[in-house]
Amino acid sequence: MTEHEHTTESERRTEHDGTDRTDGAGHVSTGSTNDNGDGNAAIPELVIISGMSGAGRSTAAKCLEDLGWFVVDNLPPALIPTMVELGARSQGNVARIAVVVDVRGRRFFDNLRDSLADLDARHVTRRIVFLESSDDALVRRFESVRRPHPLQGDGRIVDGIAAERDLLRELRGDADLVIDTSSLNVHELRAKMDAQFAGEEEPELRATVMSFGYKYGLPVDADLVVDCRFLPNPHWVPELRPFTGLNEEVSAYVFDQPGAKEFLNQYTELLHLVAAGYRREGKRYVTIAVGCTGGKHRSVAMSEKLAARLASEGVETVLVHRDMGRE
Repeated sequence: MTEHEHTTESERRTEHDGTDRTDGAGHVSTGSTNDNGDGNAAIPELVIISGMSGAGRSTAAKCLEDLGWFVVDNLPPALIPTMVELGARSQGNVARIAVVVDVRGRRFFDNLRDSLADLDARHVTRRIVFLESSDDALVRRFESVRRPHPLQGDGRIVDGIAAERDLLRELRGDADLVIDTSSLNVHELRAKMDAQFAGEEEPELRATVMSFGYKYGLPVDADLVVDCRFLPNPHWVPELRPFTGLNEEVSAYVFDQPGAKEFLNQYTELLHLVAAGYRREGKRYVTIAVGCTGGKHRSVAMSEKLAARLASEGVETVLVHRDMGRE
């Protein structure tokens, strides 16, 4: 997780009387309309993310962003009703908003109570997620990155933690979901957030398929690398040399070679296994780099087929030919 934040979970709603009840998973639907006279404009679903510094707020926010939420980090609380109103005017383009509120905006923090009251008066369905963690865990995280706590001032890290707990005590009591992140890692926190907010849908995996030439270097952002240099090179066929892997004759030549079609089929099956693991680990984006010598013929043809195969199976896919045309 970002900001050194390891995580764990209590998955509870904390009532004002101090009792706890377990939350159910799934989206929270507003079923509301706005107050500006347009009864057809639905008020966006709203989640407010807060909690202790170092407890995983950034990871929780990024998880919601990957699930399609519009995320605003460190928004002054006084502007939350305005953000909801703008979302209601977006004609459905901003249906779910997540706002991160923390002590970095402490001079605005007193306005949070007024903003929550304003939202309640407008009948906005909102949910507060509070990220909690033990003092020991928070101290370890701040020390591991050698950063001061935002509220410690001239004191120690524990002084800042104590001040923040006192500041957030009332908000924690109002939280709909309290997640204790003391012993969970980033993947476990993402799994908790997915369970609460992904509903019945499995989080999507987005793939970038990129052809490249080895003589120009490996793509620095590649997660998986496919080497097509085991196939004969169309460069040595005079009538194919001027063309690229986008040409039908070049593509046919590549896939008529022994092992080409089998490689495509078996590598696609391997990607099914890898994609399932990526989803379990909370990874939402994967870059598959497909290489040949110059990035012009074999890798382009293979990338085209692989991207088409993934897209046909419902994977959101972007196709990039990094080195085509560099010769």
